[in-house]
Amino acid sequence: MKAAVLNDYGQPLSIEEVRIDSPRAGEVKVRIGATGVCHSDYHLIKGEWKYGLPMILGHEAAGVVEEVGAGVTSVQPGDHAILSFRPACGICRLCTLGRSVMCEGYTGNRFMMHDGTARVHRNGEDLLVMARMGSFAEYVVMAAEQVIPVRKDVSMEVLALIGCAVTTGVGAVINAAKVEPGSSVAVIGCGGVGLNVIQGAGLVSAGRVIAVDLLDNKLEYARQFGATDTVNGSSGDAVDQVRELTGGGVDYAFEVIGNGKTVEQAIQMTRAGGTACIVGMAPQNTSSSFDPLIFVMKETKLIGTWYGSARPRIDFPRLVELTMAGKLKVEELISRRYSLDEINDGFDRLGRGEVARGVITFPT
Repeated sequence: MKAAVLNDYGQPLSIEEVRIDSPRAGEVKVRIGATGVCHSDYHLIKGEWKYGLPMILGHEAAGVVEEVGAGVTSVQPGDHAILSFRPACGICRLCTLGRSVMCEGYTGNRFMMHDGTARVHRNGEDLLVMARMGSFAEYVVMAAEQVIPVRKDVSMEVLALIGCAVTTGVGAVINAAKVEPGSSVAVIGCGGVGLNVIQGAGLVSAGRVIAVDLLDNKLEYARQFGATDTVNGSSGDAVDQVRELTGGGVDYAFEVIGNGKTVEQAIQMTRAGGTACIVGMAPQNTSSSFDPLIFVMKETKLIGTWYGSARPRIDFPRLVELTMAGKLKVEELISRRYSLDEINDGFDRLGRGEVARGVITFPT
């Protein structure tokens, strides 16, 4: 099969022929229908995260079940599925608390199968795959619990984006911060995930939703997805602008970039009793500084959320239904479509801030 391989940090992905095994017990082979061009993959390409090479990237995807291994009953060939980049053992402390994306049961290499072996190879060499998935390829073999079956009348592109950007953004609002109706919200960073934080805030009937970015095209996207106000941080201090708009700060501030400075801004934007929520995935070894006294004097809360604090087997189908009911815009997130051969152009455009979300599509 054909796959996009990261052979060295700071270099373009290489489109290569690789070999993929059949699924073993408890595993599923999926033919990829679409996969998103996400900033988390870009962190690895740039070397801001380093976990080992060579690796097939890609973690936001959907496809059609091709083959199942022994003992798999949760899906069958022909099923359409959204792929979760977090496995869940179902029996550890966090899984039983309903926090399956934080599963502690699987502690092995996150870039190989649960048994510590690889399913994708190149000239006799094992290849790592991002998030035990590696969806920048025509096929993947994954643990069955990461393959979530959904209805078949939804496009693969829409399903793929629900697999990461939509779940992460909407889940940050609903599952993590638990935004209350009528409250004020600021969203720092209006890429694919930030736009879903914005429409998640609308979904729960937040009052004022203020989008903050440095690019006017991103702020225009934000208005289309429900922002009531926009702040361009390049035209003045973003914190001061948000405080002026709200008379002192917002109830909830979401940082969706993964930057030490903007984390500090999110804290400063909150009013007394407010919540700052870190959604963005920062480069390794990033740090922020803040005055700890404000957490006491203002009773400010600082929380983090990974993957929207979701329960994929429950939340993916719900988000599909909300999308089909017209309550979430997902198709509208897609700015450009690429073939696998055009993947490096997709990341170049992502890096320049030209897109809300790019999607790689595969022939059906």
